[in-house]
Amino acid sequence: MATDKIQVLCYGDSNTYGYDPRGFFGGRYDHPWPELLARENGWEVSNEGENGREIPTGKCLFPAECDLFIVMLGTNDLLQLRSPEETTDRMERFITQFSEAERKKLLLIAPPPVKYGEWVQDDSLIKDVQALAVALEALAQRLDIRFLNSEGWNLSLAFDGVHLTLEGHRAFAAHLIDYLNKGE
Repeated sequence: MATDKIQVLCYGDSNTYGYDPRGFFGGRYDHPWPELLARENGWEVSNEGENGREIPTGKCLFPAECDLFIVMLGTNDLLQLRSPEETTDRMERFITQFSEAERKKLLLIAPPPVKYGEWVQDDSLIKDVQALAVALEALAQRLDIRFLNSEGWNLSLAFDGVHLTLEGHRAFAAHLIDYLNKGE
């Protein structure tokens, strides 16, 4: 059955999934940013966030029937002690496997900045996330794909210094919706 709704796939890690670190075993927020995007715009949004996901190194098929493919990855690669340069190289290999027409449907988002917390004990990860955002923006320009940097969005992070709070998800969604509704 064909639909006239815009089909969006959000592909990312725990900050796309909606991981809530407050519980002993973790959990999931009721309304992470992909769901808020769907509610606001009435789009068909699939949340393909996965806790711990790194940038894939194998062959991936571009999502069929997808009008917008949002990718936000890289934090877990850095947490596995890859450099911003290695992480950007992985992202380039991931993106360039898609055709030019498919890449026109892609929106690359730099992961949210991190702050001091249980998972962030020194400033090396903070600096690496900032460097990754700069490198991903240069990559997006070179590959002629859309790019957003969430660094200036003032996103609320949990006590661990890495995961968005529910308020952080709301702010993330609001900025993304504003960008997409401008038709950029």
